[in-house]
Amino acid sequence: MQAPTYFWEDIDPGFEIETARHKATTAEIIEFAQEFDPQPFHLDAEAAKDSLLGGLCASGWHICSLSMRLVYDTLMSKCAAQGSPGIEEVRWRKPLFVEDTVRVKVSVLEKRSSASKPAIGLIRWQWEMLNQNDETISLMTCWVMMSKRSQQIDATSGEIT
Repeated sequence: MQAPTYFWEDIDPGFEIETARHKATTAEIIEFAQEFDPQPFHLDAEAAKDSLLGGLCASGWHICSLSMRLVYDTLMSKCAAQGSPGIEEVRWRKPLFVEDTVRVKVSVLEKRSSASKPAIGLIRWQWEMLNQNDETISLMTCWVMMSKRSQQIDATSGEIT
C-alpha cells in the first residue's frame, strides 16, 4: 500500500478530476445482475428490448459499484480516506447500455472538520457518470472522511500532536 498523496488539507471545494474510461460489456452486466439484481432487463437482451428501458442495461447498483471502482482507481487509492458516513443522494438519469463507454467526473462541493474527531475532516463531493456522448448516466452526492496531514495521533498516548 502506497503512502497517501492527498490529505484533507489538499482537496478544496472546486477541485475536479475525471476518472479513466470503462466500456460496459454484456458479460459484466449479466454477471452483476445474476448475483445482485436479477430483473429481466438486466439479464436477457431479448426481454430487455420490450422493456421501458429498450435494451439490456446495467443495474443502478452496478452503476454505483462501477463508479466506486473508477473513483477508487483514479483518486481514492491516493487519498488518506477513512471511510464514508453515507450517501446523500443517488440519481439514475439514463441507462448504462452494453458498449457504452463511461467515466466519472468528481467535483468537491464542500469540506469541514469533524467535530468529534479533530484528526479527521469530511469532504462532500458529487460523482457524475457520463457516457461517450457526455450524457449523464448517474449523479451521486456523498461524503468521505479523510485524515488530516496537520494533525497526527500519538500511538502511545492517543493524543493529537
